[in-house]
Amino acid sequence: MNVFQNGLQQTDIPDLKWINEPAVWAFDEQHSLRIEAPAMGDFFINPSGEEVKASAPFLYTTFRGDFVATTRVSVGMKEQYDSGCLMVMADSENWAKLCNEFFSGERSILSVVTKGSSDDCVSGEAGSLRPYLRIARSGDCFAFHYSTDGKDWRLVRYFGMSCPDELKVGVVAQSPIGAGCEVAFEFLAFEPLTQKDIRIVE
Repeated sequence: MNVFQNGLQQTDIPDLKWINEPAVWAFDEQHSLRIEAPAMGDFFINPSGEEVKASAPFLYTTFRGDFVATTRVSVGMKEQYDSGCLMVMADSENWAKLCNEFFSGERSILSVVTKGSSDDCVSGEAGSLRPYLRIARSGDCFAFHYSTDGKDWRLVRYFGMSCPDELKVGVVAQSPIGAGCEVAFEFLAFEPLTQKDIRIVE
């Protein structure tokens, strides 16, 4: 089910809502979402204790139980860390995101897992201008995958995070140190979890 199918008029699952609604955003005729990420927008809790940022636009729905969420994202990358992300959030101190991000001059796949503070990991080049991002949940276990074609998937991260049955799940557009960038998400799709080992995409 693509929850972008009817934009903010979706009724089959809980309504889409914003945290940090951006000044410029729209759904197009193909139901893709375009967001202008604001300058300095980010979600990050620096483990050094120097900064806490929760200012990036996050369009989400609430989802109960196990699931698989998938999107395809492109980013008009200008500055280091400009990115589009798929994110799950229990609360302001417990969340995780999988990103198509501009890092060291390359389109890269990054993940951030935050449990009080953020653990940032670079997984390598994205291999595509519009990679697919995927999050699978099984109880308190999560798996992050990405794909260049939507068929062959690579595991980015497998981790545990204590969280309630209901989570916020959605997409983020960010420009942590830049003046902003345009991010496009072609869809946000949910499917029931079918595999026993979420590290493997069946």
